[in-house]
Amino acid sequence: MTEVAKKLIVGVPKESFPGENRVAVVADTVPFYERAGMEIVVETGAGLQAGLSDDDYKKKGAEIAPDRKTLFDKADVILQVRGLGANPEQGKADLELLRKDQAVVSFFEPLTAKNEVAAMAERGVRVFAVEMMPRIARAQAMDALSSMATVAGYKAVLLAAGLLPKMFPMLMTAAGTISPARVFVIGAGVAGLQAIATARRLGAIVSAYDVRPAVREQVESLGAAFVEIEIKAADSEDKGGYAKAMDEEFYREQRQLLTRVVAENDITITTAAVPGRKAPVLVTAEMVRRMRPGSVIVDLAAERGGNCELTKTDQTVVENGVTILGPASLASTVPYHASQMYSRNLLTFMKHLVKDGALKVDMEDEITRDTLLTQGGKIVNARLRKLFGLDAKTERSED
Repeated sequence: MTEVAKKLIVGVPKESFPGENRVAVVADTVPFYERAGMEIVVETGAGLQAGLSDDDYKKKGAEIAPDRKTLFDKADVILQVRGLGANPEQGKADLELLRKDQAVVSFFEPLTAKNEVAAMAERGVRVFAVEMMPRIARAQAMDALSSMATVAGYKAVLLAAGLLPKMFPMLMTAAGTISPARVFVIGAGVAGLQAIATARRLGAIVSAYDVRPAVREQVESLGAAFVEIEIKAADSEDKGGYAKAMDEEFYREQRQLLTRVVAENDITITTAAVPGRKAPVLVTAEMVRRMRPGSVIVDLAAERGGNCELTKTDQTVVENGVTILGPASLASTVPYHASQMYSRNLLTFMKHLVKDGALKVDMEDEITRDTLLTQGGKIVNARLRKLFGLDAKTERSED
């Protein structure tokens, strides 16, 4: 008899975080997981908020688990959008369902989730945090942060357009010429560049600013003007291509120089966030008061405290006629395509990890090493061990 090759069982639970509409695996990618030696099991109803029924998954070859416990009992690997660190309240219920050597791949927010990372380590679970993916060429197709930032940048412009008491494009009408809206984007990372592109498609005049002079060419290639702010800032970009946190003196000078630019624009979209740190305040209350009534600010750094001093997470604030939005998870408001992009990121990552129907953890590989948080009952990620002071404690105990 021919021996049937063992397949890794991958479980896809329904997201439990309030308002989270995405799903980790979409139906269309199920056959690709199968070809890569993985069997997909989906909790019933997991894809509904993203526009996918259980039948959609069945037609593509996935098995439907009737409840969460059955799913966790079957699965070797759990694929989620929000793991415990990114879902600290509702995620606690999954802890008792996890078993030793089971793996979880998800957003985890590990840099600010010390207790949650420790709890997963104590459970003996292998945790892979997708936001820790290194920004190297061979990991581009696995970069879930960039995928979700693309969605957020797009949706931020649409939210602003819906609230602005103006139309975006210049129009020549019988009633006269309508001047175009002016949009200013702070931060030209993935979200910022997508916001620029979307605003330009809608016909706005767009300008952008970033502490990294190297992104000027990207900004201008999208048809936006790059705002020159002459502040000496050595090492404004880290080795991963992210903007680095600067000192408060730098931010004070930056705010003074941005005041004029913000006041000239109808919409300001802020995207400046540093992983694991509170977002820098770039738009002060005084700057908001100088904006024209009817202007709109969309603060994409709201979950990290906000780039605008008046931002309140997941709330709309109106100050002196200026509307300030602080959406916490814009990608979740476009769940169909956000899930599609995330699912493809995870598929590529899983194909990297899975060999011959088993999860292979190669600590010599940069992608695996950087994303793996816990294994064998310990926190093994070097960045987290340093951040949490674990290596120092170990050294002291040995002395």
